[in-house]
Amino acid sequence: MDDIAWNALCGCIMIGRMGLVRYAKYLGKNPREVVLLKGLPCVWSRCTFCDYIDDNTTDQAQIRQVAHEELVKVTGEFGRLQVINSGSIQELPRFLQEQIRDLIKQRGITEFWTESYWAYRKDYAQTRAFFEVPTHLFLGVETFDDHLRNVVLNKSMKWDSPDEVAALTDSICLMVGFRGQTREIIRRDVDLMLTKFKYGIVNLFTENRLSEGLMDDEIKSWFREEFAALENEPNINVLWHNTDFGVG
Repeated sequence: MDDIAWNALCGCIMIGRMGLVRYAKYLGKNPREVVLLKGLPCVWSRCTFCDYIDDNTTDQAQIRQVAHEELVKVTGEFGRLQVINSGSIQELPRFLQEQIRDLIKQRGITEFWTESYWAYRKDYAQTRAFFEVPTHLFLGVETFDDHLRNVVLNKSMKWDSPDEVAALTDSICLMVGFRGQTREIIRRDVDLMLTKFKYGIVNLFTENRLSEGLMDDEIKSWFREEFAALENEPNINVLWHNTDFGVG
């Protein structure tokens, strides 16, 4: 199957190789410019729900081309930049990390948001220092329930307690709306996010080619009503739709 046919098959916003919106201005809480870049393959690449990895590549010329086309759009007008790629910030080639760092300096950006996987946790401090501005490394925890995270979602992320995570990053992502979640589990996850972390992103689960049958519509509907007040939390973004940041 060629790339174009494969893109037509895949439904998640982060997949594919053509036609994605890769630059946006997010005007919600903590307004920022958001750029979706191509990266090298994710170090794990086995999460049961994640087809983000379909947007990565080993072709560094492609990575460089996308970066050239999209980073030039960054103005620095909000003082914040969020970079998303099909894995972790550490999976952008070094030349591209340097390009982002230089752009941050040139545009007067004072806050950087990006993502990183648990396997890179020993590098978190070095990564923050590299970009030379306050850098929030969002970890895709998805849930603090160990069975759901590591068996159902196959995240391969283990720790002794949420405090271990909070000691390493101030920013996490949760996922809501997949089978196996209970109301009690979600309440605990949201409480941990609010009490132990400065920033949080809650993603409502979107089914894709890898996760057929995993979505729980009832729990998603309940969450929308039960946690509508999260909209009032200044540092919590709830992505009711998977394009709410404007890219994808």
